[in-house]
Amino acid sequence: MEITNVSEYDIIAKQKLPKMVYDYYASGAEDQWTLKENMEAFSRILFRPRILIDVSRIDLTTTVLGFKISMPIMIAPTAMQKMAHPEGEYATARAASAAGTIMTLSSWATSSVEEVASTGPGVRFFQLYVYKDRNVVAQLVRRAERAGFKAIALTVDTPRLGRREADIKNRFTLPPFLTLKNFEGLDLGKMEKSDDSGLASYVAGQIDRSLSWKDVKWLQSITSLPILVKGVLTAEDASLAVQNGATGIIVSNHGARQLDYVPATITALEEVVKAARGRIPVFLDGGVRRGTDVFKALALGASGVFIGRPVVFSLAAEGEAGVRKVLQMLRDEFELTMALSGCTSLKEITRNHIITPSETKYPISARL
Repeated sequence: MEITNVSEYDIIAKQKLPKMVYDYYASGAEDQWTLKENMEAFSRILFRPRILIDVSRIDLTTTVLGFKISMPIMIAPTAMQKMAHPEGEYATARAASAAGTIMTLSSWATSSVEEVASTGPGVRFFQLYVYKDRNVVAQLVRRAERAGFKAIALTVDTPRLGRREADIKNRFTLPPFLTLKNFEGLDLGKMEKSDDSGLASYVAGQIDRSLSWKDVKWLQSITSLPILVKGVLTAEDASLAVQNGATGIIVSNHGARQLDYVPATITALEEVVKAARGRIPVFLDGGVRRGTDVFKALALGASGVFIGRPVVFSLAAEGEAGVRKVLQMLRDEFELTMALSGCTSLKEITRNHIITPSETKYPISARL
């Protein structure tokens, strides 16, 4: 079958992967309302394309935290990628580098920061969970720095793991031939079998539920790397992120895997962007499956987007070549959307290029 869009990799991954592994990657929390909504909310935003503009040259390049990248489409942290493909995070790192974009490595990767760095050059961020043992955290941050990672994406929406019922049914655990490589030498690399989800038990035992804004300050005291706060959904928390010295915000609901019935990230985005008031960049992850989605996020004020599930599904289907193809398809679709909307650079994408659901009730002229 010829793959013509990103979502088709989901179907192939479902056929190829063991049920426990596919369900781990694919499922969301509880009723999975937010999981569906993350994608459906994009479909309710419509375009207002401008015509008769010279679009013979289109520039997709952008700068993220001072690093020039080829497009505003980056790779989100997804855990345990060697469950999807033997090359796991190595393949993803090489694909991101080839595409000229940023990869974010998960704390719970099945390849270590040093191993991923060994794949060659590339701008990489490190996603951080804060463990109860702060020495473990400090050690991990120092290792990421030494391995050349350029920023920390601090996950702030997981004091406890969301209730992922597929993982409970499947008694999810990391396959015995794999470890959480970053924690291997600390006796924290294995996941015990459980009569629940093995990951939920691991999180309950290791992750610090007392995490608060003061810990963002603590993190700044142990690293000079910029800190992105990942998991912001409200204006209030966006303002606090700015006040507490965050370098950027990632609007994220953890791929709809934490609290169900939170809004889609594309729905929450504008509120967060307005609260940030241009003081720090705001990014988005969750539900991005088309180049049109990327355009809509940028029109609502995002500086870029991160993709998660499309990476692990394409990795499962075709390894590094699959991840490269996902990045290329999204790039091509995004470039086409820009051309058909009359935009030749990212700065030309404006709020006036889209109509959100609330605006379909009112004449557009009212805000022009």
